[in-house]
Amino acid sequence: MSKHHAPGQIVTPDELRAVAADGTKLRYALMELAGQIPDAITLGRGDPDLNTPEHVIAAARAAILDGRADLPVPVAGLPALREAVAENLRRDNGIPVQRDDILITDGGQEALYLLMQTLLDPGDEILVPDPRYTSYDEAIHQAGARMVLVPTYPEDNFDLRAAEVEAAITPKTKAILIISPSNPTSAVVSRANLTAIAEIARRHNLIVISDEIYEKYVYAPAEQISVAGLPGMFERTVTLGGFSKTYAMTGWR
Repeated sequence: MSKHHAPGQIVTPDELRAVAADGTKLRYALMELAGQIPDAITLGRGDPDLNTPEHVIAAARAAILDGRADLPVPVAGLPALREAVAENLRRDNGIPVQRDDILITDGGQEALYLLMQTLLDPGDEILVPDPRYTSYDEAIHQAGARMVLVPTYPEDNFDLRAAEVEAAITPKTKAILIISPSNPTSAVVSRANLTAIAEIARRHNLIVISDEIYEKYVYAPAEQISVAGLPGMFERTVTLGGFSKTYAMTGWR
């Protein structure tokens, strides 16, 4: 059931087909075809070509062998894991977060869906940089909200211009989605634009969703900046992160 359905109301097949119409089915068909081509290189996914680090594999193996993986965990995630994530965000990202601010999900896709269902009401607008990964389209559609695309341009390396963001705001705007580094462009939003967008969000009383799943894939002179660590932004920012890209665990989800 999606958010714009009454309790007990069934999502119809037509609605499900509308969600899938974004090209997901075609994308997976192309991936299957590419898998039949020797030495094919895909430019359409953000999967690391490294192996999962040995210490991660060893820890997972130990958890399975000693029975820890057999036990149910709290809905929000293991307390020790949430504390470790919070400590990492404080140390590396400058975000003043505590354990109770952390929610562990089964991958970033689930987090994105839950977030859109929680944050957006039918008729709300959310600003989304374009080009973008299509999973955002599906999650926003299921919430009954409207996605407003904010263009980015190759001449400035697809940086998200603060002026373009502000120009797209209407009385229906609820949130701004920032994807940095970006899939598919790999763009990292500059400090100048990020700071200006934060000021815009505060002035218009908007929530910022900062997708930072690729935060460790940043190379000089670009710098990764967490929006939630900027002055006055922690209370109005939701940060999405994960292990799958950083630790080459995309198949573990």
